[in-house]
Amino acid sequence: MGDHDHMSSQRRAPETQPVPTPPVGIPDEVSRAIATPLVGLSPTEQEIFTTRLERWYPDVIDGLVTLYGEPAATRAATILLTEAAAAYAQRSPELRHLDLQRMLNPSWIQDPSRIGYACYTERFAGNLRGVEDRIPYLRELGVNYLHLMPLLTPRPGDSDGGYAVADYRSVRPDLGTMDDLEHLAGSLRGEGMSLVVDLVLNHVAAEHEWARRARAGEKRYQDYFFLFPDRVEPDEYERDLPEVFPDFAPGNFTWNEELDSWVWTTFNSFQWDLNWRNANVMEEFVSIILELANRGVEVLRLDAIAFTIKRKGTDCQGQPEVHAITQVLRAITRVACPAIILKAEAIVAPTELVQYLGQGRYTNKVSDLAYHNSLMVQVWSMLAARNAVLGAHALRHLPAESPSSTWITYLRCHDDIGWAIDDGDADAVGLSGYWHRAFLSDWYAGLYPLSDARGLVFQHNPATGDRRISGTAASLIGLEAVAEAWEGINDLTPEHEVDSLRRWREERINALRMANAILYGWGGVPVIWSGDELAQFNDPNWDTEPGHETDSRWAGRPRLDERLMAGRWDRSTIEGRVFTDLAHMGRVRASLPVLSADVRTQVAPLDDDGVLVTFRDHPLGSFVGVYNVTPDWRRIPAWRLAEHGVLGAVDALTDTIPAGTATLEGDGDGMVPVPPYAAWWLVRATD
Repeated sequence: MGDHDHMSSQRRAPETQPVPTPPVGIPDEVSRAIATPLVGLSPTEQEIFTTRLERWYPDVIDGLVTLYGEPAATRAATILLTEAAAAYAQRSPELRHLDLQRMLNPSWIQDPSRIGYACYTERFAGNLRGVEDRIPYLRELGVNYLHLMPLLTPRPGDSDGGYAVADYRSVRPDLGTMDDLEHLAGSLRGEGMSLVVDLVLNHVAAEHEWARRARAGEKRYQDYFFLFPDRVEPDEYERDLPEVFPDFAPGNFTWNEELDSWVWTTFNSFQWDLNWRNANVMEEFVSIILELANRGVEVLRLDAIAFTIKRKGTDCQGQPEVHAITQVLRAITRVACPAIILKAEAIVAPTELVQYLGQGRYTNKVSDLAYHNSLMVQVWSMLAARNAVLGAHALRHLPAESPSSTWITYLRCHDDIGWAIDDGDADAVGLSGYWHRAFLSDWYAGLYPLSDARGLVFQHNPATGDRRISGTAASLIGLEAVAEAWEGINDLTPEHEVDSLRRWREERINALRMANAILYGWGGVPVIWSGDELAQFNDPNWDTEPGHETDSRWAGRPRLDERLMAGRWDRSTIEGRVFTDLAHMGRVRASLPVLSADVRTQVAPLDDDGVLVTFRDHPLGSFVGVYNVTPDWRRIPAWRLAEHGVLGAVDALTDTIPAGTATLEGDGDGMVPVPPYAAWWLVRATD
C-alpha cells in the first residue's frame, strides 16, 4: 500500500465508527438510546442529527408531557427519538440533500409558484406507474404539489373512499407497491414536484392488525381503542357528539360481539377510533411517518386530526391536546427528515380554523398547511347570492394565521361541501345563518328558482336541517345545465335562443374563472381537484360501483376524461377555455412574488355589494384583487385603488390597464366600471 493509500485509510478510519458526541440539554437516557443507531455515520452526519435534536427536543417533550405526563413522556421521547435516529441513518443521500434544501429555504411551500392537484390515483391514471406517465400533463397546469388520495391498503369493500386503512405499510394492490410509490416520489422530485399522501390518524379499519389483535384478546391492542362494556359512558358522550354520517352511520358507537363491548366509531361502524392518550399509538404512527418520509413522501395530510382527543361534555373536536399531537409529530420530522411537512385536515368552524396553523403556545409548532375551508364556502356563497357582503365580513374577521404557515385554497375537494356559515357572521350582516345555509343547499341542489346548479344532496340531517352538497365545480357552477340546454339545439332553433345560450355559457365560464382567480390570488397553495381543470361534469353512473350506492360524493369524483384531455388547448371548447385559463393563471401567479403566502391577504371594505376587493401589502409591491361576483356591471371608487397604490396598475391576468383605473376620475365620475364576473389582479412593484 502506497503512502497516499495509507493516508486515505487513516482518514477514513474515524469515519467508520466514531463515538457520537452527546447532544446538549438532552436527558442521558435519550442520548444513550440514540447513540446506537447513529454509530457508523460520519461525525458531520451525527452532528447534523444531534444539532436538530437539540433544537427540537423541547417541542417533543413539551407535547408528550401535555399528552402523557411525566415520567411517561421521557420514556416515550426515548423510544420516538431512537426511531428517528434509525430513520435518519437509513435516509438516502438524495433525501438528505432535500432536507438540507428545505432547511435553507423553510418557506419553500409559501412560494407563489406552488400549485397543487388532487386526485384518486385510479381515476386519474389507473395506477402509480400511470401517474408517472401523466407528469407532463400536470406540468402544463404548473402543478408541483400532487396529492394522491388514500392509497395505503384499505379494508375490502366499502372503505370510506380509502379512509378505512387496514395496513399503513403497504399500497393498495391494484395501484402498485411501496416500491412503486417510492419510484413515483423520486420521479416527481426530479421534476420539482412534491408527493402528498394521506395519513389517517383518528381511526383504523376494523380489519387492521391492531383491531384484529384487540378482538383476539391482547390487552396491549385493546388499549389502542375505546371499549365500553355498556351504554353508560357512550350515552354520556353522545349528548354532545354530532353525527358525521347520519344517513348511513348514525351514532358514534358500535357494538362488537367478539369484544363484548361498545367500540367508538365516529365515522363508520368499520372505522375504530384510536386512543391517542396511549403513548403506544403515538409510537406506532411515528414509525409509519418515518417510513413514508424515507420513501420520498414530502407532505402528509393528517386526516381527521380534529377528532383525535376525546373529552366528555364536548363535541370531541379540536380539543387542546390535538395540537400537542401535531407538535410532537412535527418536531420528530424536523429532527429526522425535515423535508417533510404536515397538513391539517380540519374542516371546522371558521373561528376554530386558524388553531390548526398554530396559535398561542402552539404558534410555529404545529401543521405547516391547513385547508381554508371558510374561503371555499364563502366563494360558493357569493356565487349563489351574487353578493359579497357576508363573504367580505366573514373573511375579514378571521383570526390572523402565523406567517410561517400556509393555507390550502380550493374551490372544492374530494368531499362534499358543508355550509360552514357562522351564525354570528350572518347576524352581523342581517342574515339568518340557518336560512342562508338552507338557501345554499337549495341553490346547489338545483331546487331554488332560477338555479342552474346540478349538485347532489349528501347526508341530510333532519334534526339540524344540514344538507351537504356533492358535485364537480362545472356542475355546481352551471356548466352542466348549459350543456343540457345545448343538447336541445337544432337547425330550427331561433337564432336569439342560440345567442342566449352562448351568453349563458360565456357567463358560467367567466364565473368559474373568477372563482379560481380568488383562490389563486389569495396566497397559499391553490389545489385543483382532478377533472375540474377540464370542466368535467358529475359522473352520471356514480352509484353503479359496489360500495358507492349511497355515497353521492362519488358523483364529484369522475374518472379523468381522455376525450376532454385531448381538447384542453382548444379554446373553442369549454374544457379548452377552463384548462387554458388555469394554465395561464398558474404562470402569472408564479411570476408574482407579491403572492407569497408569508403575507396575509386582507379584505377591503365593500364599496359595491357585488365586488370583493382584496389587498396584500408585500415588501416587493402592492397587489389588489378585484372580483365581481355577479353577472352585472358594477362600480367601485377609483380612490379605493389609489388607497392601495394600484391606480393605473396593470392587471397581471390580461396584461392591460382596465378601463377607468388609470386616474382618480375613473370613468368620469370617480367610479370604475367592473364587468360581470371580472377578475383583476392589479399589481405594482416596489421601485
